[in-house]
Amino acid sequence: MNQNIMSTDEAKEASVAELLEKLSSSERGLTASEAKERLRLYGPNEITEKKTSAIVKLLGYFWGPIPWMIEIAAVLSAVLHRWEDFAIILALLLLNVTVGFWQEHKADNAIELLKQKLALKARVLRDNKWLEVSASEIVPGDVIRLRLGDIFPTDVKLIGGDYLLVDESALTGESLPVEKHVPDVAYSGSVIRQGEMDALVVATGMNTFFGKTARLVEEAKTRSHFQKAVIKIGDYLIVFALALVAFTFLVVLFRHESMLEFFQFALVLLVAAIPAALPAVLSVSMAVGAITLAKDGAIVSKLAAVEEMAGMDILCSDKTGTITKNELVLTEINPFQDFSENDVLLFASLASRGEDRDPIDDAILARTKTLQGFSGFAETYRVLSFKPFDPVSKRTEAAIEDSSGNRFLVTKGATQAVLALLDSKVTMDSKDTSGPRVDEYINDFASRGYRALGVGRTDAQGSWHFAGLIALYDPPREDSAETIRTAQSMGVNVKMITGDHIAIAKEISRQVNLKSDIMLATSFLDMPDRKAEEIVDNADGFAQVFPEHKYHIVELLQHRGHIIGMTGDGVNDAPALKKADAGIAVAGATDAAKSAADIVLTKPGLSTIINAIKESRKIFQRMNNYALYRITETIRVLLFITLSILVFKFYPVTSLMIVLLALLNDAPIMTIAYDNVKYSDLPEKWDMRTLMSMATILGIVGVISSFGILYIGLHTFQLTPEVLQSFIYLKLSVAGHFTIFVARTKGHFWSVKPAKPLFTAIVVTQIIATLITVYGFLLPAMGWKLALFVWGYALTAFIITDFIKVRVYSLLNHTGIKFHI
Repeated sequence: MNQNIMSTDEAKEASVAELLEKLSSSERGLTASEAKERLRLYGPNEITEKKTSAIVKLLGYFWGPIPWMIEIAAVLSAVLHRWEDFAIILALLLLNVTVGFWQEHKADNAIELLKQKLALKARVLRDNKWLEVSASEIVPGDVIRLRLGDIFPTDVKLIGGDYLLVDESALTGESLPVEKHVPDVAYSGSVIRQGEMDALVVATGMNTFFGKTARLVEEAKTRSHFQKAVIKIGDYLIVFALALVAFTFLVVLFRHESMLEFFQFALVLLVAAIPAALPAVLSVSMAVGAITLAKDGAIVSKLAAVEEMAGMDILCSDKTGTITKNELVLTEINPFQDFSENDVLLFASLASRGEDRDPIDDAILARTKTLQGFSGFAETYRVLSFKPFDPVSKRTEAAIEDSSGNRFLVTKGATQAVLALLDSKVTMDSKDTSGPRVDEYINDFASRGYRALGVGRTDAQGSWHFAGLIALYDPPREDSAETIRTAQSMGVNVKMITGDHIAIAKEISRQVNLKSDIMLATSFLDMPDRKAEEIVDNADGFAQVFPEHKYHIVELLQHRGHIIGMTGDGVNDAPALKKADAGIAVAGATDAAKSAADIVLTKPGLSTIINAIKESRKIFQRMNNYALYRITETIRVLLFITLSILVFKFYPVTSLMIVLLALLNDAPIMTIAYDNVKYSDLPEKWDMRTLMSMATILGIVGVISSFGILYIGLHTFQLTPEVLQSFIYLKLSVAGHFTIFVARTKGHFWSVKPAKPLFTAIVVTQIIATLITVYGFLLPAMGWKLALFVWGYALTAFIITDFIKVRVYSLLNHTGIKFHI
C-alpha cells in the first residue's frame, strides 16, 4: 500500500482524536446495554447495501455478454414481424435472467454465511466481565484485550499493560514493527508481534483509519487456474462458433439468401455456442462445495483454494495441533543444583498465566492442581509484573514477591534462552548446569518425544540460576497415522514441519508412520537454489524450523512444480500460509493466520484436511464433466446446423428452437453442482488434451447421429419442413441431455448413480420439450408417434456413444486411475 495513504503521524492522530472526543464513557468499558445501544446507533446499514448490490447484479444479467445477443435476436424478430418469436424469446430471456440471478444470489448468501464464521473474535470487558465476542459487535467505548498474534479489529487507544510491538505494514508499507505504549493509538488491521495490553475502542468498521483507506483502494481480483481454464474453453467455443458463422455468411451471401433471417439465426447460433450457464455453474458448484466443507469443519475463505486443494500434491503439515493433539501434559521434572522438583514446578507456575489459555501454561498449572496443598503455598507469592512469551526472547518472565517481601524474577522457556541468562562463571561452577550436561537430558527427553523447557530464577543479588527442566509431551492424535496413510494413498506427500528438536520430530514421525528422513532447516539455507530444491523435495520433514524457513520451503517446492498446501496457526506462520497454493489455518489459529489462510479448520487434526481434499476433487470432477458436456454439445449442435445449411440448403431448426435448446439445457446443468461423482486417487489437473479429444470425438458422433435422424425424417417419414424441424429439435434436446450422462463418468453411464436433483431436472425439462413438440405449443405439432421414435433413436445412439466413450478413454490411457465415491 502506498505510503501516501498515511503520510504523517499527526494526520493519523488527528483522525482518531475527533473520535476520542465523541466518547462519553471513561476507560472503564461499557455495560452490555450501552454496547447494544451504540451498535444500534452506529452500526452500518447492511440491508441497504445488500439490496443495492442485488439490484446491480440483476441489471447485469440483462446487459451481460450473453443476454444482449438474445435481445438483438428479439429485435430482429420484431423487424421481420415474427411477433410470436419476439414474445417467446423475450419471455425466455426473462426466465434465464431470473434463474441465473436466483442461483447466484443463493450462492452469494451461502458464502456470506461462511464468511461470518471466519469473523475475528475479541475479548471485551462488559459488565466488568471479560467476554469473547465477534469483532463486528465491538463498539466505540469498549475495552478489549490484545495479545500476541491478534489483529487489531478496531482503532484503539492503549490504556493498560507494558508494551506492544505492532506490525503496521498493512497501513504504512513499513516492514519494521512499531513499539506502542500507554496512551498510544493503534489502528485496525495491524498485527501484534509481541506483548499484551488492554485498549479502549475509539473507531470501528469503515470509520477506522483502515476503513477510510479501503474506500480509496480497489482490491485487485485474480483468477484461479481453474477459472482461467474454463474461460479458455469458453473462448474456444466462441471462436469455433464465429468461424462457422463467418463461413455460413459467405455461402448465404453467394446464394443471395435473406440476410436479415441469417443475422437473426447467426445471433442465436452464437447464443447456443456461448456457455451461458458458466457463471452460475461456477458459483453454485463452488458454494455447494464450500458448504459441504464447512459441515466437515473446513471453512473456505477464498473459493479459488478449492481448485488448488484438488491439485495439491505436497502437504507441509505443522506438528503441534495437527498431527499431535496439542494437549500438553507435564510428564517429568528434572531439578538442577539444590532445587527440588516442587521448586521447579513453583517457579514454572509463577512464570505462567492461566487467563491467557496458553497450552504450556495450562499444562504446568494443571500439574500444580494434582499436588495437595501446592495451590495454597503458591498463593503466598505475589506476581508484580508479567512478560508474556514472544518469539524473539523465547521465554516468559515474571517479577515475584514472597510473603517476607523478598523480590526475585522467574522465567521459563526455551532451554538455550534460559541458559543464556546465566553468568558464565556461575554456569561452570554450578553442579549439572553446563551446556553439554543439559543437552544430554534434552536429548533423552526428545528421544521419547518429550519437549524440554528450562526454568530459572534470580537470587538476592539478581544473578540467574538454572532451576531445572520440565518435560512436556504432546501425543499424536489417534487418527493421525491412518489419516497420513490415506493422504499418501491419494498421491499427497505429507512433510512434517516443526520448530521442535529433531529427535522429537523423528520420534513423532515414527509413531504416525511418516518416514524418518527429517532434515534441519540449516541443511538447505546456504545452498544454491537447485541444490536446495532437491534437498527440500527429497526430505520427509523438517525440524527446528523458524517461520522464515517455512516460507522458503514452500517457495522451493513451488519452483519444483508442486502445488503446496501449508498448515499453520501462529502469527509467524502467516507469510508461509499466504505463499502456499492452499494455506490452511488449523483449529485454534490466531487471527493473523486465519486472515492469511485460504481455508480455516474448525476441527483439530489432519482428517479434516483429507475430507477437504476429497471434496475439492469432487468439485473439480463436476466442473470437468461440465466442460466436457459443454464442448461436446457445442460441436454437435453447431457443426450439424452449419453443415445442414451448407450441404442441404436447409435450416434444420429455427432461431426459436435454438433459444429453447440453450435455455432448457442450461436449467438442469446447474444441478451438476449436486451430482454424485468419483474423486481421483491422484491430484487433479486440467488435461486439455484428453478433454478436447474426447469432446471432439463425442461431438462428431453426435453430428453423425443427427444426420441419421434427418435422413429418416426426410426419406422414411417424408415429413414437411415445419414438422421436420420439430422432429430434429426434439432429437437435439433429448440427445443433448443424454450427453450429460455420457460426460459425467469415465466408465459406463451406470457406473455412478446420478444425483436426484440432476436426474429430476433432466427428466422434467425433457418432458417439457416433448410436450411442446407433441402438442404444438410454440412449435409445429408432430404427435406422440414421432416423439416416441425420437426417444428410442436418441436412447440407442446414447448407448452406442457411451461404449465409444469408454473405448476412447482406454486408448487415452486413463483406465489405470482409480476412483472412489
